[in-house]
Amino acid sequence: MPEQDWQALCAARKQRQLEQIPKEWTISPPPDSQRNVLDVPRTCGLLTPRELEITDTVNVDVLLDKLSTGQWSSVEVTTAFYKRAIIAQQLTNCLTEIFIERALARAKEVDDYLNTHGKPMGPLHGLPISLKDQFCIKGLETIMGYAGWIGRVADRDSVLVEILYECGAVPFVRTNVPQTLMWGETHNHVFGRTTNPYNRYMTCGGSSGGEGALIALRGSPLGVGTDIGGSIRIPSAFCGLYGLRPSYNRLPYSGAVNSQEGQESIPSVLGPLAGTPAGVRAFTKAVLDARPWRKDPLCVRKEWSEREYALGEHGGRGARMCFAVLWDNGVTKPHPPLRRAMEMTKAALEAAGHTVIDWENHRHLEIYTVGERIFAADDSLDMLKDCELSGEPLMQTMSPDTDAHEYALDEPMQVTIVGERRQLTAYELWELHKEKRDLRKSHLDHWEATVARTGTGRPVDAIISPVAAYAACPHGCNSDYFYTSLCNFLDYTAHVFPVTVANKALDARAPPHAFYNREDEAVYKLYDPELWHGMPVGLQLIGRTHEEEGVIGMTEVVDEALKKYKQSRGLR
Repeated sequence: MPEQDWQALCAARKQRQLEQIPKEWTISPPPDSQRNVLDVPRTCGLLTPRELEITDTVNVDVLLDKLSTGQWSSVEVTTAFYKRAIIAQQLTNCLTEIFIERALARAKEVDDYLNTHGKPMGPLHGLPISLKDQFCIKGLETIMGYAGWIGRVADRDSVLVEILYECGAVPFVRTNVPQTLMWGETHNHVFGRTTNPYNRYMTCGGSSGGEGALIALRGSPLGVGTDIGGSIRIPSAFCGLYGLRPSYNRLPYSGAVNSQEGQESIPSVLGPLAGTPAGVRAFTKAVLDARPWRKDPLCVRKEWSEREYALGEHGGRGARMCFAVLWDNGVTKPHPPLRRAMEMTKAALEAAGHTVIDWENHRHLEIYTVGERIFAADDSLDMLKDCELSGEPLMQTMSPDTDAHEYALDEPMQVTIVGERRQLTAYELWELHKEKRDLRKSHLDHWEATVARTGTGRPVDAIISPVAAYAACPHGCNSDYFYTSLCNFLDYTAHVFPVTVANKALDARAPPHAFYNREDEAVYKLYDPELWHGMPVGLQLIGRTHEEEGVIGMTEVVDEALKKYKQSRGLR
């Protein structure tokens, strides 16, 4: 297809999206020079006081209580969040599919069920839920950032959507992704770039970046993303949210579309993003209670465990635990706001009576190299074939065409360590799978050996780590994913939690260190205390494989310790 044809195809699809927005829901957007737009939903005049009350209710447990008891109808809650989602779209370009009539019809169906039967339809009764543009909904397009996928209408629901319907939820929007999904930012030729509502000069992260921007603006109470190298955790951290990366095949992926389908050594996983820990727990429990292994043959047959959520493997709620802080992964040194966030978390946990030790890195560069070589095994053939459907080029950068931020890096570390670009043979790929398996065993043994240092009689309960070396960075500058992809390569469950915001008065530039590599040097030079001021700073809690309940429970412990610590000291 000639260039002008694929471009015309994208322009026409974007125009159809614009036409789906009711004229009465349009706002006078702030000028591009206004970088922080978090207050616009409250000040633009579109939302009524009642709708502001509904959408400012960030605790999903509270929403579910009001919905299941009929205090708030699903129609009014869905309408309120839809209006706020449309405001978020006009501010950050976070949506792909907009289907208002269909969502409101579903909300009415849920309300009618409650009125008729006197009980909620399910554990997520009436709750609007946003979905990343991978989860197929029958009758709607799933474009996933490719021009060649425009017009590709799903003939059935993905398994997750089926389960959400059974749970009484109301899927109501789908959210933007980068072309190929394999970026830590969000931009494609069809729908364009999604920005960060804390500072629109900065990226919202990716690949679930549309979810991050939408939920940060409270345009959705709960969203679902996917994660193959950090794609839930990066937007969660960059946008001040909570987000869970489950282990392989714990939650049902069947029927969702993906890049690199057939690559099963490091599979993508789905998980929730929310404004409070309650949303993460409510979603995960509801989906597991629906017994997803009866619909997805790859789903692990493991029910929700209240014992694990109550931290039965970690001494129980209220017991002293031992956390280890991964201060630096040896590939890129974290910026000062991340260092301060880790110090704050350490102090909060110690104040709550827990033990905190330093994590000792183990074979990180080997793990990084093997994982990236597996990702590159087809030399981008899968992505190139999807681009060939329309003739659009494969994106080589997330940097804007104009006014791109200067970033002194010619080649990311993940490209350097892969080496020669070529398609690997099946045998070469099998050898990488063996290396990965051996590295997972080695890392497990290393973790188990920490029992000698914890003082609890158990190995380290969880690791506290950065999500990236920086808080949300300028568009085109998010080059380093190893803080997150470590968990994908080792299949560790991980949960992001917000800690603080960058503060130019507290987070001065650190003196130069002995740089690990060129990317580490470029990341160091990138930091500007003035530019990063006010950006959210999150960390991740890393637990064991298929330990979702325990990781959720431990994250709640850390979150509560942080809140008490900050309140007692008047900190943000």
